[in-house]
Amino acid sequence: MKIGILAWTTAATADVVTVARACEAAGFESFFMAEHPVMPVEIKTRLPRGDGKIPPVYAHMMDPFVSLGAVAAATNRMRLGTGICLVPERDPKVLAKEVATLDLISRGRFIFGVGAGWLIEESRVMGVKFSRRWEITVECIRAMKELWTKEEASFAGEYVRFPALRSNPKPVQKPHPPIHIGAGGERALRNTVAVGDGWAPIALTPEQLRGELDKLRRMCDAAGRDFSRMEITVYNPQGAEPRRAIEEYRAAGAHRLVLMNATLARDRYESEIENFARGWIE
Repeated sequence: MKIGILAWTTAATADVVTVARACEAAGFESFFMAEHPVMPVEIKTRLPRGDGKIPPVYAHMMDPFVSLGAVAAATNRMRLGTGICLVPERDPKVLAKEVATLDLISRGRFIFGVGAGWLIEESRVMGVKFSRRWEITVECIRAMKELWTKEEASFAGEYVRFPALRSNPKPVQKPHPPIHIGAGGERALRNTVAVGDGWAPIALTPEQLRGELDKLRRMCDAAGRDFSRMEITVYNPQGAEPRRAIEEYRAAGAHRLVLMNATLARDRYESEIENFARGWIE
């Protein structure tokens, strides 16, 4: 089982490069960073898990691409990923270059975890029509694939349009870095089949994962996609005993588990990482 970590680093925690180096030394396979570019002051939307309260760290996240660029230069082995990038809140032409550049700097280690956002107020501030956010996301991904794979690319969609463009560098990974759809539910499964190379839900139990993967397998078969080539990542795996959880998730069909919720405070990030590694890394 691949074991990754989602790093909630901010200006107040241990710095991201120090944390990443410690994670690589501890044996983590991958290192992910989340994204919220802004956090509105007035919010009615509830966090769609737990007690619904939005943790303070959500208003202090660093930009994942700048941060992962620094991490790429300071590490050698770990895969690096967005967990997740809020695609509709970015210009896909610029985002395509950011992804390709990071894949180049990291020597092909980037995983492009994508999402559409759950915070209505943030979507509104960033100019995204919330009810259409996933349609926009899927179209942006299709447009970026054109830019990554063609020397001269154009696109004419409902939300994204541009004339023939040259966009370089191209990604190291061919045809592009793996795209993991970071959301749950049937819509996420449909989008995974449509434009994804993997699926990355959060906090599913092994039993829930098994049921969802049965659906994804049937959808792949119907669409002519090879289910066996899909990489399945579960964020925040459930289970009090890591070794048993690993075996149960492996049996259910997961390839990677991403741990989260470490504070990464300057005075205890080392012990947190060591404790995670001791329990979860095989």
